[in-house]
Amino acid sequence: MSYRPRFTITADLLARVERIAALRERIQTAVVDVAWIPALQKDSRARNAHSSTAIEGNPLTLEQVRAIEEGREIPALADRARREVLNYFAGLRFIEKHAKKKTIGHEDILDLHRIVAAKVMDQGDAGRYRTMRVRVGPYVPPSPAEVSGLMFELLEWWNGDSRKLSPVLSSGILHYRFEAIHPFADGNGRTGRALALWELYRRGFDTHHIFSVDEFYWEDRPRYYEAIQNVRRQGEDLTVWLEYVAKGLEVSLQRVWTRIRKFAARSAAPRLTLRPRQEQLLQFLRDRGGMTPREIWDALGVSRQGALDLIKPLALAWLIVREGTRKSGRYRLKNL
Repeated sequence: MSYRPRFTITADLLARVERIAALRERIQTAVVDVAWIPALQKDSRARNAHSSTAIEGNPLTLEQVRAIEEGREIPALADRARREVLNYFAGLRFIEKHAKKKTIGHEDILDLHRIVAAKVMDQGDAGRYRTMRVRVGPYVPPSPAEVSGLMFELLEWWNGDSRKLSPVLSSGILHYRFEAIHPFADGNGRTGRALALWELYRRGFDTHHIFSVDEFYWEDRPRYYEAIQNVRRQGEDLTVWLEYVAKGLEVSLQRVWTRIRKFAARSAAPRLTLRPRQEQLLQFLRDRGGMTPREIWDALGVSRQGALDLIKPLALAWLIVREGTRKSGRYRLKNL
């Protein structure tokens, strides 16, 4: 028997979902036409890593998090704070790499937690469901003996009935239910927020990975925790929680749109419409860091000339650059 969430589609929730859909359409259309995707992705990744770790008490500023991503040294930085951020960046890369995975299993959840919580857990083991009772403020999560079964039910719902809902709703439901089960001894908050983001990626809601909902939660942590606690006071009715999550996503999309307009105002790069293979190439470069021309045409399954036809517009639009000699050159994403 899979998990069955309880909620009501209120007028407020419906209105927000409709506004979110309109904003998303505007953003997705704009982003496909411009050459700023790598910079927007880099900015979003830093904001997600900063916000999700800061919610749990990490003291680093957004600029320090950016510096860590770029490999810059920061004096007098605590090892744990750095490790938490590096772990979260790795977790984001993991869900980006598996954004199109159709079925999520226990091992996927354990792998993500193993990445996010490595060497920063106060109790328990990274990548293993908890074997101890835990307490989160006034809330006592289910016993260790119940965790595996409850996660099985949640995964069954996530891989099945969740697809009948808007990703705005399914990501919010997944976020809450994971935190309620609290399957790990430590690191549940970061893992749960990453799972909610993964659901948006899997459902094609954020195809370019440029949203940062966690920033909304971090800006008012007491309200975030209160929204979670309120579901329990309401007898596991998720309605108010989903209204809160939808507001966060709407605010996040509005901020993305503002950033896109700022890029548009200062960009002199030629405009282009990305073809599917060009989007695939950008994803390859993002995952691998750089590729030779031969690696590109082999990966895309095209001829040498076909690869060059895909590469040339991207280079002219400043999306990618070539480094090295004529024989040993590699293409990489441009750091905008």
